Amino acid sequence: MGINHPPAGPDDVPAVIAVFPLSSALLLPRGELPLNVFEPRYIAMIDDAFKLDRIIGMIQPRGDNGDEETPVLHQVGCAGRITQIAETGDGRYMLTLTGLARFRIVNELSVLTPYRQCIVSYDEFATDFDIHTGESEVDRAGVLRALRDFAEANRLKIDWKGIEQTPNEALVNALAMMSPFGPDEKQALLVADTLRSRAEVLVAITEIELARGHGPISSLQ
Repeated sequence: MGINHPPAGPDDVPAVIAVFPLSSALLLPRGELPLNVFEPRYIAMIDDAFKLDRIIGMIQPRGDNGDEETPVLHQVGCAGRITQIAETGDGRYMLTLTGLARFRIVNELSVLTPYRQCIVSYDEFATDFDIHTGESEVDRAGVLRALRDFAEANRLKIDWKGIEQTPNEALVNALAMMSPFGPDEKQALLVADTLRSRAEVLVAITEIELARGHGPISSLQ
């Protein structure tokens, strides 16, 4: 699902955004993240986003804090635009968030809204706005080898024909987002500097999990 008018650079996305803290949820540029939104504060966030630009920021809470209501956040997240939404009739939203670019939190604002808002900067992730940047540097064979080993170890059915037709950026980012790894691993995939380094991190994490021999991991979600 594409975006009609994708932002061309940091100046095309808001510097103040609502943030949605969600552990193990990874959004990457041009990736699509399905969300089931049910908490009243985040229902309000979605309603307000539709009054503006439909942009919210996905970010992970850090694992070293116990405040469930206002957890300490990682400093890097990814902004996304709501590109599909459905009301369920029981007070929930089912939506798809399409990634725009990563951001770094500059400062969290004191706000009256039930959800949190931050001043963010996209400057260090300016290449996120350029489609296919770094694709030629990805070790595609290595990524596919790791995927094949993972699929065999976990008895997963893979659409190899579809994967063969998938560009490197879409392939690496989709596999990173769908991977069943923990929040620390997901954050490492998010902050990887380049597409090549993200692919290398993805392969390394996959190989570590396979070497541990813990048996089948749940699945690629």
